[in-house]
Amino acid sequence: MEDRYNTVAREMIAKCKIRRSLFIGHVRETSTEKKARDYIAQIKEEHKQATHNCYAYRIGLGKDELSYFDDDGEPGGTAGKPILGAILSRDLTNVTVIVTRYFGGRKLGIRGLIEAYGAAAGDAMDHAGIVEKRIREIMDLTCTYPQLDQVQHLIHQYQGKIIGANYTDKVELTIAVPRSRLARVRRLLAEIGV
Repeated sequence: MEDRYNTVAREMIAKCKIRRSLFIGHVRETSTEKKARDYIAQIKEEHKQATHNCYAYRIGLGKDELSYFDDDGEPGGTAGKPILGAILSRDLTNVTVIVTRYFGGRKLGIRGLIEAYGAAAGDAMDHAGIVEKRIREIMDLTCTYPQLDQVQHLIHQYQGKIIGANYTDKVELTIAVPRSRLARVRRLLAEIGV
């Protein structure tokens, strides 16, 4: 099961002028469709005077993947689809890209629109940078103090992280483990009595 994916390293805004129209590419990592839609609504509110706020997003991996695009009034397939194409060509997921256009008085034509929206989206993502991330599953466990060193070693060995701990008469841990290693970690923890 795949647990690695690429997404943007940081939020970014990149501007370019194409035949007097101003194109502003906005990009942000968004891990859910709700976060994507909230980001789109935020940009649309910030740029409500713009001629168009076209967008695309891609969330998840494999059978759980969801992608969507919108031309926001531009001719069908000339804005949202090239934005999504720029996302796919960089093999990114959990990302939302909005390209805002302030019309400059000169029409670009179908080919010109496709190129402009694709370039503005690509420019924003390229400036944001790309980072590889892992999908991690969260689990809670309880161990004794004598088991703690062995448990910590096991978690570290399988690229897990301790994200919470409560020390009382026993140790309660919340850990994050790469999805592809979760079953093995659970089995090995059971073998040591955790």
